[in-house]
Amino acid sequence: MGLGFVDLRLLLDLLLATALGLVLLARVKEPRTLWLLRGYLLLVALAWVVQRYANLPLTSKLVDALVLACSLALAILWQGDLRRLMELLGTGRLDVLFGSQGADKLASGAVAVLSEAAGKLSQLRRGGLIVLDLGSDLRPEDFLNPGISLDAQLSVDLILNLFTANTPLHDGALLVKGNRILSAGVILPISRQGLNRFGTRHLAALGITERFDRCLCIVVSEETGTLSLARQGRLERPITSGRLQELLADAMAQSAAKPGSKAAAKPQAKALAQASARGSAQVPAPTRGPKSPVSTGRTVAKEGPDPHA
Repeated sequence: MGLGFVDLRLLLDLLLATALGLVLLARVKEPRTLWLLRGYLLLVALAWVVQRYANLPLTSKLVDALVLACSLALAILWQGDLRRLMELLGTGRLDVLFGSQGADKLASGAVAVLSEAAGKLSQLRRGGLIVLDLGSDLRPEDFLNPGISLDAQLSVDLILNLFTANTPLHDGALLVKGNRILSAGVILPISRQGLNRFGTRHLAALGITERFDRCLCIVVSEETGTLSLARQGRLERPITSGRLQELLADAMAQSAAKPGSKAAAKPQAKALAQASARGSAQVPAPTRGPKSPVSTGRTVAKEGPDPHA
């Protein structure tokens, strides 16, 4: 009877641990983060096996110490994500663990804000550069200069203010992930392709998307107000704010879908586009009015001559 009770507890323990591991692995899509999490879970499983079945006291203590050190390292590495997760769980948002409905709402909101802000920047002839992290897990060392950390709520007004002329952060890029602006004034690596055809903003957009597949870069030309979208080292231009909204919704749906499930991503992209369209009005194309003077403090965000204007 006692043996059966112990076996039942062991089975329940294994089932709960496996379920938790599967939930964590299912919510992580960035390859680098996924490998870190897999290695950590493997280490935890090894520690459990050594403690339960191996009569090796010294090895058990060493493995326990290693698990504790890795836990602290991961907590420091993912402190921002863990804080936001705790905030969501504290408000009863359990859907962030078990469903994609909350993620879809955040994605549609981000699409609406980004497309509307880009359209207004285009209309005002303000140069802009926005990097959208869709799972590349971009880190400070991936940039020439990581800029200023913000971790602010994504909004149209904040984006317009950050790209106002003569402001300290006007010349850099914004780094956006989900519905948060992580940092501003980011200096991106420059691409070597199209040096004679594009300005510095476009070359920076190509440079970051050449290095990371799971990120997009929205570019607003300071010279012409033209909207562009860079992805995987390619530049699509010129586009309208409506077309940008469709492209962003499609990219977010594909990043949220599992690899190889393109058929499932199409209706999800359509739903995201429709949801974001309800939250933002179509922004008209830029007018050919006089361009406001812009002071550029750093060369990375300075817009070069644009032969396609």
